[in-house]
Amino acid sequence: MFIRKIGIDLGTANTLVFVPKKGVVVNEPSVVAVSRDENVVLAVGNEAREMIGRTPETIVAYRPLRDGVIADYRVTEAMLRYFISKASGRVRLFRPEVMVSVPAGVTSTERRAVIEATVQAGAKAAYVVKEPVLAAIGAGIPINEPAGHMVVDIGGGTSDIAVISLGGIVAATSVKVAGNKLDQAIAEYIKRHYNLAIGDRTSEDMKIKIGSAVPMDDPKMKMEIKGRDLMTGLPRTIEIHSMEITEAISDELDEIVRAVKSVLHDTPPELAADIMDRGIVMTGGGSLLRNIDELVFQETGVPAHVAEDALLCVVKGTGIALEHLEVYKRSIMSKR
Repeated sequence: MFIRKIGIDLGTANTLVFVPKKGVVVNEPSVVAVSRDENVVLAVGNEAREMIGRTPETIVAYRPLRDGVIADYRVTEAMLRYFISKASGRVRLFRPEVMVSVPAGVTSTERRAVIEATVQAGAKAAYVVKEPVLAAIGAGIPINEPAGHMVVDIGGGTSDIAVISLGGIVAATSVKVAGNKLDQAIAEYIKRHYNLAIGDRTSEDMKIKIGSAVPMDDPKMKMEIKGRDLMTGLPRTIEIHSMEITEAISDELDEIVRAVKSVLHDTPPELAADIMDRGIVMTGGGSLLRNIDELVFQETGVPAHVAEDALLCVVKGTGIALEHLEVYKRSIMSKR
């Protein structure tokens, strides 16, 4: 079985790789560890993530993608090469065709950088498709019919909002507020209110375990966290309640809601009527935050629901689009 086609959801936080008929074969953090002295890549993915915040001066572990676009071209290419070879296996007779997802607000220069990095990393041809389109395909939305569908894809670095009809994007926007910004907001809140410094992983844990987009008065929703006291410099443990997390992330969520409203504002009336009937589909890891669909409904008056397998919608979309390239040709933005 020689792999000819590979779909990649190139995310700020995680990269997922899909192979038709096999499903998701790789789901690893978008992290690369580089040796400063020799300027070589030491580890990629899970192995590199373990090194974040724990490396000596000679090794640096970082994310080569920022806000969904390439911040470091050379390191991104090395990361793509690693993921493509991991998906293709040891024996590779053919260079695979690769489809990569990009944020809705990507510029032509940023898009070209993704295509070039993918071809350099070993692809025969690179297709670049906007994330909301792939998320819609992966969520099982029939995007080629003449009806309006609204997708809100909240990832690690960007939130993409789009209205899709007849296989194309009618109205869209992309904001650089998503999972990572929510984590930072939680860490800032803890620092401000408790004089305690915590790491990214702790804030992400709190968001997942007790976070909610709308206030919940549930006494069980609390957790203990450990951090470094900024006054004494010593470790300290405190207890945090769900309501505090909701307060910490409210500004960031407001920004995402504002973006949803602006896209609804730009949507033609016929399509807006379709969206009222069908509701807003939410995808991406950020949409797994408790009650985020409820928040969108409260603020816009449009029913919202989180797609099944929200985390995998974009990468599943790449797989479906690759298997039916002819059907989705019009939605595919560029090819080389």
